[in-house]
Parts: sequence; structure tokens; C-alpha cells
Amino acid sequence: MEEKYLTQEGLDRLKKELEILKKDERIRIAEELKTAISFGDLSENAAYDDAKENQAQLEARILEVEKLIHSSKIIKHNKKGWVEVGSMVTLTDGKSENTYQIVGEEEANPLENRLSFKSPLGAAMINKPEGAKIKIQTPKGVIEYKILKIN
Repeated sequence: MEEKYLTQEGLDRLKKELEILKKDERIRIAEELKTAISFGDLSENAAYDDAKENQAQLEARILEVEKLIHSSKIIKHNKKGWVEVGSMVTLTDGKSENTYQIVGEEEANPLENRLSFKSPLGAAMINKPEGAKIKIQTPKGVIEYKILKIN
């Protein structure tokens, strides 16, 4: 089984999601099924079909989250001054500064400045020291960044 890299916060979010799925969502789906069954003939009951589909999707998500939790490895940022998974990195392109957290694929969210260590920018930063310059090929051409700060 392939290890998945998560921050402690990411693991905590998954555990909370799993709890909600197993308790609240299962109860909600059970109520949907109960209501749909009360309509009678199941062979021509669209509400029942929808409820069963929702139940299947819920159970699939529960399995997915459980698998992710069990295969996860908590990211521990150890090397001071070097970019690694878990680092908070401040970059500049000469025009603006941005700070990103380097995370595993499961937690990546560019809108929240959380970059996967496998993304082009994340991969270019891994194992680089503070002050290093990195170049990224983009559709608009090559962009050069300088690593200003690593936490």
C-alpha cells in the first residue's frame, strides 16, 4: 500500500470527516431510504433508486477515507533551512511574494497556497536551501523564483 503524506491537521480533518460520514450521513441516508420505501412499489420508485445511489456513494467515500487514514504518514518538518514536505516557503518572482505550504497530494489546494510536493513548483523547491533560485516552465515561459524564507 502506497503511503500518503498528510499534515497532522489534514489527518485530523479526515478523522472528523469520517466520524460525520459514519454517524450523521448514515443516519440521513437511512431516513431517505425509509421515506422512499414508504412510497410503495420499489421497482418504479425513483426516490428509492436515488437513496440507494446516495448510500453507495457514501459507503465508497467512507472506505476511501478509512484507506487514506490507514495509509497516511504524518509529515514532520525536520531540516531547518531546507525545503521539505511540511515546510512553509516564501518565494518571490521579483514582483510579488507568496508563501506556500508544501504538502502531500491529498492535501494540495492551490487556492489555499498548499502545494503538492509533486506539483511543478513544489517539486522544484524540494531539497533547496533558503536563498536558492528555481526556474519553472509555464505556458507563458520560464519563471524564476527565489526562496526567501523557509519555516
